[in-house]
Amino acid sequence: MKNFPQHYKEMVALMQEMGGEIPETMQGFHKLHKAAIATGSLTTQTKELIALGIAIAVHCDGCIAFHVHDALNAGATKADILETIGVAIMMGGGPSLMYGCEAMEALKQFEEKNKLALV
Repeated sequence: MKNFPQHYKEMVALMQEMGGEIPETMQGFHKLHKAAIATGSLTTQTKELIALGIAIAVHCDGCIAFHVHDALNAGATKADILETIGVAIMMGGGPSLMYGCEAMEALKQFEEKNKLALV
C-alpha cells in the first residue's frame, strides 16, 4: 500500500519545484484552489469532501492524499470521509471502489500520523 502521508509530502515538494518552473501557472492554480475551497454557501469541509469524492472517481492518488489530509484539517470526521467514499463508489462503480479503498487507507495513515504527532 502507498504511504499517503509520505506521498502528500512528496507531492508538495514536486508542486513547489513546479512553481519554480512555471510560476504563473502554479500561482494561477493556487489562486483558483484558494477561491474554490473558501467557505461560502458550502463550508471548506464540505468542499474538501466533494473534492475527495471526485478524486476517487477520477482515480487520482495525489488528489486523494491531498483531500483526505485537507478534509481532516478542515474538521471532517472519519465518518464524514467514509460516507464520502461510499458516495464516490456509488457514482463511479468498481474502479471507484478500488480508489475508495485507497482513500480509506489514506485516512488510516493520516489518523495514525496525527496520533503520533500528539504523543
